[in-house]
Amino acid sequence: MMRKILVIGAGKSTSFLLDYLLKKADAEQLEITIGDINPSIIPAQITDHAHCTVITLDIFVETERKLAIANADLVISMLPARFHIKVAQDCVKLKKHLVTASYISPELLALNESVKKNNLVFMNEIGLDPGLDHMSAMQVIDRIRENGGEIILFESFCGGLVAPENDNNLWNYKFTWNPRNVVLAGQGGTAKFIQEGTYKYIPYHRLFRRTEFFEIEGYGRFEGYANRDSLNYREAYKLQDALTIYRGTMRRVGFSKAWNMFIELGVTDDSYTIENSENMSYREFINLFLPYSPTDSVELKLRHYLKLDQDDIRWDKLLELNIFDHKKIIGIPNATPAQALQKILEDSWTLKADEKDMIVMYHKFGYRLNGQEKQIDSKLVVTGENQTYTAMAKTVGLPVAIAALKILNGNITTPGVQIPITKEVYEPILEELKTYGINFKEYDVPYLGYNPNAVVN
Repeated sequence: MMRKILVIGAGKSTSFLLDYLLKKADAEQLEITIGDINPSIIPAQITDHAHCTVITLDIFVETERKLAIANADLVISMLPARFHIKVAQDCVKLKKHLVTASYISPELLALNESVKKNNLVFMNEIGLDPGLDHMSAMQVIDRIRENGGEIILFESFCGGLVAPENDNNLWNYKFTWNPRNVVLAGQGGTAKFIQEGTYKYIPYHRLFRRTEFFEIEGYGRFEGYANRDSLNYREAYKLQDALTIYRGTMRRVGFSKAWNMFIELGVTDDSYTIENSENMSYREFINLFLPYSPTDSVELKLRHYLKLDQDDIRWDKLLELNIFDHKKIIGIPNATPAQALQKILEDSWTLKADEKDMIVMYHKFGYRLNGQEKQIDSKLVVTGENQTYTAMAKTVGLPVAIAALKILNGNITTPGVQIPITKEVYEPILEELKTYGINFKEYDVPYLGYNPNAVVN
């Protein structure tokens, strides 16, 4: 009997996901339906597959959405996180399993008892970050505990970057994920973590000036800045006694200091719209945020405003983005500053068809065993193939696809709204991911506590 999977949303992160499911379709007796509001974006090698059906699906049309879900055994939602709840509510009513790569929202968590009552698996946070970070961290944490160790430090960093062979701009960065999320990074509230037993808070206007440096063997030096609320992971990972819990985003060294210029200027704000933004040049946009002067140029005003010396590399980074161009137009009606900045950055930071991205993940586990303090570093580097088959799509899509199949096959059975932190989930998925080149390398290193090389400027 054929098992039916509905994939809602066919965006950038689904290339490996769809390939995986369709390659397994014959052996696993799968019928894949892809529902998207714009199905023309789906490549022919997918749409022409014998086990694939493509439908136009607007999730805001209730009858369409419910009919598509009713015809499936399991639903994979690759929609933006805020739209999962509509799909999830239908999955409960229609008794369908659900898989997403997004953080669990309070609204989704509120369905937990109903999901359990119907013996359904709602697996969330099963992409890259969140996802691979959960599984790889819990595998090491559980092993340390089983050997009698006590976790006293946990740090975790992840970054979507450009592969070294295509790292050809001064920012050492290109978009490998939703550009909007990059522009708005850090605006979800004050970053919170615990360091050597002391709670720490970093407000948005200081976030990109407090960074930590580290090395990845074969790939050089990176920096990390704090993510949202690291303390959320204390409960999930049972780290109530850990002295340090810190999660961060990785970039190449120098990115954060340069990005802070945009924060100082105010162009990452998404709370209001700009008049006449549709016809505004990049130069005019930048000038909006600078003092009036009857004599000084936009360039000179910006130098003074940001206190940039003539030999400051950050000035060259700004020039590289063509922000003073009077011919390039924003072209977005009623744009917020953040939307206008995103348009400018996409001009320079979009991966070309043959360019490759890179995912880097780095965990640090400090623990106490037999009276001694020890540390394990766990590192992952994955390089993409091209603009479509990216490392980001691979590390997001494959865990989603593998989890979906294991739920269908009865390998993952514990019901409820959950994340992948149990052995039942992470062990088989991590083992299969190794066959796709997603494999963490572990290093035993001297325990140093919270990184003494962290810098505050």
